Amino acid sequence: MQNTSHAVMAQRVEAADSLDNFPTPPWATRALLQHVIADAGPFRKLSCLEPACGAGHMAKPLKEFFGRVKASDVHPYGYGSVADFLTTPLEAGSVDWIITNPPFRLAEDFIKRALIGARHGVAILARTVFIESVGRYREIFEQTPPTKFAQFTERVPMVKGRLDRKASTATGYAWIVWEKKVKQPPRLVWVPPCRKILERADDYRN
Repeated sequence: MQNTSHAVMAQRVEAADSLDNFPTPPWATRALLQHVIADAGPFRKLSCLEPACGAGHMAKPLKEFFGRVKASDVHPYGYGSVADFLTTPLEAGSVDWIITNPPFRLAEDFIKRALIGARHGVAILARTVFIESVGRYREIFEQTPPTKFAQFTERVPMVKGRLDRKASTATGYAWIVWEKKVKQPPRLVWVPPCRKILERADDYRN
């Protein structure tokens, strides 16, 4: 009999050389800007870098808010420029925000680099279990604690290689946010139910 418990279903194991291309539904990015970091605006005066852009499903909604958005990815998906975020030269404080859904196995390296490159803040979309690791605590959270851990109350379905409006998932996701000008201990916030309001039919068109 197949084991379909949430503990098993929530696991997503990718090969070591996988591009880990699980596009972010655009509504989840809008939720970040409207419900998690809205007080950090006005964003029209700020710049943003999305360094794991894939086909642009996160970069496009970021452009709805930010005055300037630069998008890149290590693989030529046909959107943005081709660049390896972890090896391409990046000046300290060269962009206001860095916002991305990085490959899970490289998320720690993405965070460390993003914290150098961003002037105002960094927001990483990750599986909720990302905060469990002792190693990540020692390497990241103990040294540079985030200001917000924003847990989605709704599931954020992600399917390998494509967006699927009808997809479902047992995996929980959260935005982990570092706001450089905010001096406070990390706090837990919730992303309220907002998919029906923030989702658009044209988000799923090619």
